[in-house]
Amino acid sequence: MFTLAHRFREPPLSKRPSVTELEVHDIRFPTSEQLDGSDAMNPDPDYSAAYVVLRTDAGEGAAAAEGHGFVFTIGRGNDVTAAAIRSLRLHVVGRPAPLTAADLAALHRELTHDSQLRWLGPEKGVMHMAAGAVVNAAWDFAARQAGKPLWQFLAEMSPEELVELVDFRYLSDALTPEEALAILRAAEPGRAERAARLRERGYPAYTTSPGWLGYSDEKMIKLAQEAVADGFGQIKLKVGAELDEDLRRMRLAREAVGPDVRIAVDANQRWDVAEAVRWMSALAPYDPHWIEEPTSPDDILAHAAIRAGQPVKVATGEHVANRVVFKQLLQAEAVDFVQIDAARVAGVNENLTILLLAAKYGLPVCPHAGGVGLCELVQHLAMFDYVAVSGSWEDRVIEYVDHLHEHFADPVVVESGRYRAPTAPGFSARMYPESIAAYRYPDGPEWRTRLARPGTAPSAPAQPVPAPSAPAQPQEDHQ
Repeated sequence: MFTLAHRFREPPLSKRPSVTELEVHDIRFPTSEQLDGSDAMNPDPDYSAAYVVLRTDAGEGAAAAEGHGFVFTIGRGNDVTAAAIRSLRLHVVGRPAPLTAADLAALHRELTHDSQLRWLGPEKGVMHMAAGAVVNAAWDFAARQAGKPLWQFLAEMSPEELVELVDFRYLSDALTPEEALAILRAAEPGRAERAARLRERGYPAYTTSPGWLGYSDEKMIKLAQEAVADGFGQIKLKVGAELDEDLRRMRLAREAVGPDVRIAVDANQRWDVAEAVRWMSALAPYDPHWIEEPTSPDDILAHAAIRAGQPVKVATGEHVANRVVFKQLLQAEAVDFVQIDAARVAGVNENLTILLLAAKYGLPVCPHAGGVGLCELVQHLAMFDYVAVSGSWEDRVIEYVDHLHEHFADPVVVESGRYRAPTAPGFSARMYPESIAAYRYPDGPEWRTRLARPGTAPSAPAQPVPAPSAPAQPQEDHQ
């Protein structure tokens, strides 16, 4: 096993705080009422979070004594993700609170290597996302204790500390610890200059706010034009319900923003290979910047076939389960843009791994955001990548959606189409207690009111979306 001869600075044991509680809250926002977030596969999402508060005895009642994290879902998924997070309580409560890279590496491994829970994945799905929520809460706590925003807390770690955070199991055929260390050391000389430039200029963003599939043409056009006026050089549209509709909407969007603004499109896993090739070949004259999630996120060979079969570049990652699938996408030359998600894989540690893989293969990382709180989290990862890993923001953008930021104590700030670098300590994950109380499901006042309405059942299953362009099947005669 590879180890680095690097000593982590540990505080005296007598001064180490302990974790006293792991709180889990089911928080849901009724975004389906306005069709915010709607797409071809998810017609009525209620943006939600299985929300974690890691409480410690590091200063009673002080914000710095807590760590906050969450799993993002679109509604009923909170039921299972919250239960999964609670199952990890024995790994954290009563233990020393993590403060250093060594602590955070050990916690990540303990949560993801629990053999009985890992069996449910392994290292993918609800259990893996639950581990990520706790890991992210631990990083929020550690960065708060250090008095630094997470991107800076990470970017000021040594290459050796960063490499120790990575679980290299299953990766050695694509990325070794020595290669990762070389990548980080190569980026080390310009860190201070890039951090200063980031604080001065911010990080490039694009917006999906105009592009939800449920929006009217008028709303889409208005929001697209407003996005360009606000300084965004890229927008994104949802596609995949009906080809004729997508062609019409793409034409209207291109007319609204002109030829110089990038328009990415997102199918949210809607197609098989042949359908994706046909659909994107038809949309190609409108110059889509990329096609996002054209098919199953697990199907590496399908992504490679789609990339080879039509002219539009391919992006994916928001639903990619772990570092191993990302590794294969890169090895198979199946993607042009790598999209990480702060709440899909097992937290900061695994996202660091994916950033290193992308750097090894020379591909830009364009994080998925939107949702509830995802913009707040993922900005830190992209900014850290710029400062300490890739050293570039060329052809890189962070997604931005203008939803629900008012519920966070340290919300994102986007000006002239760029994310401003966070300055408050932590991972920007902390929601206001008032928002947690108001939108807690099902007993928060916002949900009590809705659930009391006659004929209203927000938690009822949505009707399934039919497969695209599926031929009608003959009916059997049962006479």
